[in-house]
Amino acid sequence: MAMIKTAVKGMKDVMPDEMRLRNYVMGVIRSTYESYGFTQIETPAVEHIENLCSKQGGENEKLIFKIMKRGNKLDMSNAKTENDLADSGLRYDLTVPLCRYYSAHSAELPAPFKALQMGNVWRADQPQKGRFRQFMQCDIDILGDPSNLAEIELILAMSTVLGKLDFKGFNIRINDRRILKAMASYAGFKEEDYDGVFIILDKMDKIGAEGVAEELKAAGYEGDAAKYLSLFEALKDLSGTAALDKLSELMGEVLPAESRQNLDEIFRAVNGAKKADFELVFDPTLVRGMSYYTGTIFEVELKEFGSSCGGGGRYDEMVGRFTGQSAPACGFSVGFERIITILMDKGYKVPGDEGKTAFLLEKGLDAESISAAMAEAESLRAEGRSVLTARMAKNKKFQKEQLAAQGYTDIKEFFRK
Repeated sequence: MAMIKTAVKGMKDVMPDEMRLRNYVMGVIRSTYESYGFTQIETPAVEHIENLCSKQGGENEKLIFKIMKRGNKLDMSNAKTENDLADSGLRYDLTVPLCRYYSAHSAELPAPFKALQMGNVWRADQPQKGRFRQFMQCDIDILGDPSNLAEIELILAMSTVLGKLDFKGFNIRINDRRILKAMASYAGFKEEDYDGVFIILDKMDKIGAEGVAEELKAAGYEGDAAKYLSLFEALKDLSGTAALDKLSELMGEVLPAESRQNLDEIFRAVNGAKKADFELVFDPTLVRGMSYYTGTIFEVELKEFGSSCGGGGRYDEMVGRFTGQSAPACGFSVGFERIITILMDKGYKVPGDEGKTAFLLEKGLDAESISAAMAEAESLRAEGRSVLTARMAKNKKFQKEQLAAQGYTDIKEFFRK
């Protein structure tokens, strides 16, 4: 059978130019997050199938790359479902593994624990531009802090990263799952219907208010869709604390005072401290698909590019699935692949990538001259310069053009005596 030279669908080979950019962006993310006190950890790419199928990952649980049992554990004759043949799978995000990690090691970790994770995850999704089956995630999470200081720090850290990568004028949309539920309750929807109602609400930006009303009616949810949508209509021209004030006026005691105060404090703290060019926006239609979110949720919107590039929220009950005891937790994940795609489309140049030195050694150069050239290259490297040494090609003009495209603007030639 002939070997296949192309990468598996939804996965890709990374070329040198992109790899330099990826390494640079990872460096910016790592150094920025470490400046906020986050500590880098690592978890295995493979997780227990029970953890991955715990109904905490929403739609992602349908996209797991499962790993079959090995040896005597694999009994095909008695298998009734896929999970009877699998005992593990590739992680689809970094949050589930983090909660397992924290549950196993919390006694050895500081409190609160500020975790930084960078690693590949896998989803059996339909590939498209900027969306892959294997992709890098970069997460920060704060575990053990029940206060909104966690949300404030996550937002400031994430926005600082984007600012350092020259993103400007973006929005960080914010909401609270408790406010979402209160609005659904105010309109008369049953608690057991909330998740279905929110799935439809999440389509608001695509199908509009009328489309949401029609889908709610078609789904048979018992509640007042008109009353529900009137809340969003009343808030459409308001932002920040003004929108929260209006919502409080409309809903009265149905709106949880704690949730309203929580967002108000986050707005005031972030707006008073931020350095990056962005706006924190209250968006009552923001849902976030993961079922494990329990409080504040947020999402980064790049208005210039018409897409989001990260999000997260508070998930105070997830650690308890491992330990039986809830622990406060909040996290933010940056859309690394989306950022790389945008930067490459913009022709972004890695700082310091220009002005690199190349030494071209003519074929037949004697050993003494080669030694002298190498010694000079080593001296420059010791000064922190990047120096490439290579044999001089027959088509020297084309070779120099290729080197210049890679940022080698200082090219020195060494000829036979």
